[in-house]
Amino acid sequence: MPAAAPGAPQFGMVAGETSGDLLAASVIGALRRREPQAALFGIGGPAMQAAGFEAWWPSETLAVRGYAEVLRHYPRLLALRRTLRRRLLERRPDVFVGVDAPDFNLGLEARLRAAGMRTAHFVSPSIWAWRRGRIERIRRAVDLMLVLFPFESAIYREAGITAEYVGHPLADVIDPDADATAARRALGLGETGTVIAILPGSRASEVQYNGDAFIGATHWLAARRPDAVFLVPAATPRLREMLDARLRASRPPQGGAADIRLLDGQSHRALEACDGAIVASGTATLEAALYRRPMVIGYRMHPWSYRLMRRMAYLPHIGLPNILCGEALVPEYVQHEATPQALGAGLLRLLEDPGRCERLRSRFEELHRTLRRGCGERSAEALLALARASASATR
Repeated sequence: MPAAAPGAPQFGMVAGETSGDLLAASVIGALRRREPQAALFGIGGPAMQAAGFEAWWPSETLAVRGYAEVLRHYPRLLALRRTLRRRLLERRPDVFVGVDAPDFNLGLEARLRAAGMRTAHFVSPSIWAWRRGRIERIRRAVDLMLVLFPFESAIYREAGITAEYVGHPLADVIDPDADATAARRALGLGETGTVIAILPGSRASEVQYNGDAFIGATHWLAARRPDAVFLVPAATPRLREMLDARLRASRPPQGGAADIRLLDGQSHRALEACDGAIVASGTATLEAALYRRPMVIGYRMHPWSYRLMRRMAYLPHIGLPNILCGEALVPEYVQHEATPQALGAGLLRLLEDPGRCERLRSRFEELHRTLRRGCGERSAEALLALARASASATR
């Protein structure tokens, strides 16, 4: 990719995994609309690259979750961060933007900031849920925190950290009047019958720990809803291979296997088409809520990671819909509780309770209105202001 035009702003960025890639792409698009000659480079995925980002490494390089998994990959990640820091200091962007991935990005941001570079972080770490001690680390690392949820701004103001609420980009992207019938047609499905989306996670470690329980839940449900079709989006070819292997190894109960259809990506279309969903804790739970879909949330991880996170957790919920709405709207099944029967039965109870489903839709509609703020444009405006301040300081 050619060098930036003279005087055009330059942004280093790092986004880990699929969700970070999508979040960052909306901001890159807005930056490009305002500054077509801007240079953006670092670690990013296909959505960022399609928006005009120069990816030195792909986002999936950072797709590691849980303490045990991070420890196994730590030497590789440490070497990558050193190499990346060296390249960024040679290129000297006006602003470095870490997108989520706090365990990787905050340390990098702190070192870049100590070297005189302006830094921003997009997507607050969940300090309101666990590991509140990270607020001091954040104070050293960032000049600006861009937050997705309205209650987060006050936390940073009280800590003396500049923060701006920009809303959530998914609330801008997801159509509040999504057409389930059109989505079913696009997926080759009939307009009648039960459609259930199964989203076990966008990381290899999540598929490793969630995959068997989620697939088992499809067989449990199929025995009770024989007409049901199960849509399983795979975020990457590697995850599709992992899911396919688990499907072939799964043992359906007597009465036949579930009608399971693996999709290449298309998680949004699957959620748009479905009547309900079984979703791994994370951004996908918010996506399901923005599509107004009944869901159950499940999550498994390495036992050691689970013990550590359980000790540090502060909130009674793990799912974003429950956290943001301040109540246990949808069932959550964590670790040993996330069995095929529990996940399947939890969703079936929801699907068979129209009154509860309607209440969920109403609460999710309120949530959508709160988060729909033009996130990409607001974030671009804040980052360009920081870049201008950086350029002025170096003159």
